[in-house]
Amino acid sequence: MLLLLTLYFLSWFGLLALSMGLFARQGGSRPGPLPEPLPRISILIAARNEEAAIGRCLQAIRALRYPPELVEVLLGDDASTDDTAAVAAAAMQGYDGSFRVIPIAEALGTARGKANVLAHLARAATADYFFITDADIAVPPTWLQGLLAHAGPGVGIVTGLTLVTGPRLFHRLQGLDWLMSLGLVQVVTDLGRPVTAMGNNMLITRVAYEATGGYERLPFSVTEDYELFRAVLRCGYTSRNLFRPEILAESLPQYTWGGLLHQRRRWMRGVEQLPGWLKLCLALYGSFYLVLAGLAVAAGVGPALGVWGSKLLLQGAWAWLCFRRVGRRAPLELLPLFELYTIVLSVGLVIFRLLPVAFIWKGRQYR
Repeated sequence: MLLLLTLYFLSWFGLLALSMGLFARQGGSRPGPLPEPLPRISILIAARNEEAAIGRCLQAIRALRYPPELVEVLLGDDASTDDTAAVAAAAMQGYDGSFRVIPIAEALGTARGKANVLAHLARAATADYFFITDADIAVPPTWLQGLLAHAGPGVGIVTGLTLVTGPRLFHRLQGLDWLMSLGLVQVVTDLGRPVTAMGNNMLITRVAYEATGGYERLPFSVTEDYELFRAVLRCGYTSRNLFRPEILAESLPQYTWGGLLHQRRRWMRGVEQLPGWLKLCLALYGSFYLVLAGLAVAAGVGPALGVWGSKLLLQGAWAWLCFRRVGRRAPLELLPLFELYTIVLSVGLVIFRLLPVAFIWKGRQYR
């Protein structure tokens, strides 16, 4: 029993230490020259009942350091029952680029929800580069150039980076959790095994999108960005995943535990479709506390506390590396509370996954 526990913890610490070493050495995708002349681009934003967030999102769009006459902003109003469209129109009044609110009233093909909105927006877009973000995201001023610099020949998708931000402790814990998780995704991607793309900070070329048939031809998924990513790779295009400050966008947090559980349950749909070897690594990483409890029973509280302390130190170093890469200060003071946050979230997700209940996203139920 002790031998198995020892092997587990050696594997766990070895996996994280290896990831840290690779992350520190690998530089990721290197930016190339921007196209000359600068191309026209289309920004696609799906919105449903986002009157509280859409103004922040569009103010960030207006602050982009890109010639506005080359920018087309398309906002898909997905049957909102609030003042999303009116707030958006007010936020973009006087904008020097092109801006349209497109009401979404019918389904295209197999698309539903956000995928359906994006299918409509892609049909309405007139540029050769689609930049996709969400209503609760504020992109940085260098966002367009930052992603374009990696859209070389044969590249279909370029994925940016997001950081959850907010003033409360709960918000900051989400930010710590998310950026460290994206760091692990970056390590796998830099090893030549791209595994996903994020639809809140993405560039996709028109030719790559149309090669897939568009969202109206893809199987419906609540993780529509992952479905599109897989389809683009099947069509022979490559992808780039970036962990760089110039494309770091800020996301609003989930404000309640219920909202966070529904969000993460939706993301788990994509995790369940990952390659087996990666799911095994995630299972190894995520089962730490369960095995730690076994160590406390088998060897006593002292050894278990020693292992837990080692985890805090190594995880703190990992957080420092991730935040340093994007020019932010790592909130290392949150690490002890982050352990409790992780336990509560993990247990909640397991229970949520096992119960035969639907999860709710943007006011709609999914199973």
